[in-house]
Amino acid sequence: MTVTSLDQLNLAFAERFNARDLEGLMRLNTDDVVFVPAPGTPVTGEAGVRGALEQFLALDLPIEMVVRHVFASGDIGLAIADWSIVGTGPDGSEVALSGTTADVAVYDDEHGWRYAVDNPFGTD
Repeated sequence: MTVTSLDQLNLAFAERFNARDLEGLMRLNTDDVVFVPAPGTPVTGEAGVRGALEQFLALDLPIEMVVRHVFASGDIGLAIADWSIVGTGPDGSEVALSGTTADVAVYDDEHGWRYAVDNPFGTD
């Protein structure tokens, strides 16, 4: 399913994350996406992005996402959302991750809105 409205991109990410749909998450990205799984540590390329997303999914906890703002100029957009992943991880440790995204998205008729830069710790 394509994302036709920029304000739905982060929510589509949360939906696919909570469904543990790695392939669906990957389809939300452009081919040359930059993903920043930790402040200051960007990854690129399909294998790098896939590996980073697998680490988040391995927490086996849901993500909560609240869209704060979206701004678009033609086919380029900026999506800002607050997110959190909280609970007990598979190893019994407490997990408390959160941040405010600063995501750059692009739109095309074939794919809809997709991440060009997915920066979940965008304010750090």
